[in-house]
Amino acid sequence: MISSVVGNNHLSARAAGLVARLRQAGLMLATAESCTGGLLSALITEIPGSSDVFERGFVTYSNNAKVEMLGVDADMIEQYGAVSAEVARAMAEGAVSHSRARISVSITGIAGPGGGSASKPVGLVHFGAARIEADRPNHRLNHIERRFGDIGRAQVRLGSLGVALDMIEELV
Repeated sequence: MISSVVGNNHLSARAAGLVARLRQAGLMLATAESCTGGLLSALITEIPGSSDVFERGFVTYSNNAKVEMLGVDADMIEQYGAVSAEVARAMAEGAVSHSRARISVSITGIAGPGGGSASKPVGLVHFGAARIEADRPNHRLNHIERRFGDIGRAQVRLGSLGVALDMIEELV
């Protein structure tokens, strides 16, 4: 899967453009990934010079990792589920607050083939993105929900990378 991600010319070109834009803006990025398992971090760090803008990546596949590494409230996960708008936002906030980055993106979803339900089907992915302004105490926090459908684990994960790149680009 990694080779298909980093070898994807379209995604690689987008990541290279994003790295250049982050560098030009003087911004550092952190990622918080669940269902993509670090694929976004791998895509970005494949770009030469990405160390100028990529601060760190959190792979928080388990609920405990979300709580321990990102500070997501365990009660929130219990109430809404790990695959939810609330948890995606909290993951994005946790990534910026537990790093030196000013921009973050989070991905949490059900890639399949199993694990889905009627209310949370396979292919459901929630994304969060946060940007902290250096000169202001507040920040921007965005959320997107995508329902890719049961298109296969690899395709859900690849599709998620494109949405995450879109969200980062919007915050830069």
